[in-house]
Amino acid sequence: MGSAASSSKRNLPDAEVLQRTASAAVGRARSPAARKRKPLRRRAQPSADPAAVLKRAVGEPRDRWLLNRLNKAARAFEAERFGDARKQLQPVVREAPELVDARELMGIVLYRLGLWKEAIEQLEKFRELTSSTEQHPVLADCHRALGRWADVEELWTELGQESPRPEIVTEGRIVLAGAKADQDDLKGAIATLEHRWKRPKHPRPDQLRRAYALADLYDRAGKTARARELFKWVAHHDSRLADVAARVRALS
Repeated sequence: MGSAASSSKRNLPDAEVLQRTASAAVGRARSPAARKRKPLRRRAQPSADPAAVLKRAVGEPRDRWLLNRLNKAARAFEAERFGDARKQLQPVVREAPELVDARELMGIVLYRLGLWKEAIEQLEKFRELTSSTEQHPVLADCHRALGRWADVEELWTELGQESPRPEIVTEGRIVLAGAKADQDDLKGAIATLEHRWKRPKHPRPDQLRRAYALADLYDRAGKTARARELFKWVAHHDSRLADVAARVRALS
């Protein structure tokens, strides 16, 4: 999955972001589409220990077999063997439906496979179990792929209300801008990414992706000088981000 803001590509979160997310989702194991979405309600978080959840769900020795499948799924994901990861996760999700780690990873795997509706179902379940907005950018991008613009807007609103980590908000903002661009609203897409935007001295990866997406929109809108300047800034900090080096050469 590339990082370009093209309407023909799912532009964010990128592979690196998803790999970190998936690793976090299963790291502890190693030591609906829901068009009418229910409001987030704070509730007690499920156990952080997948082994304990599996033991309660299926008992011994089945729990150890499922835990092994979860670990294998994580390794398959990191190797970008998404079909294998899905196969490993299927019995885990089926037999331990309350295991949030498996739901989260399955949702991301299905997203990488381009199975938008199936990914939504898993990520909505993850959301219901945890009240977390952690995967809202991925969930929103699934809805974007299906042209469900109202769902993208709703998830963005929830991100604003919950105020999660800045990186997650940035990823959500980029997906929202992409959805607007998909609807030929380049002005609205640019405004979304320009909102309170200032170039940081030491940008995070998500801030560079935001700048890249904004530069791409400038280019598409015919604002060549702005696009060139911003692409150069991104390339200065990370010349390997997407095709930024080629974009700089094309506009020079």
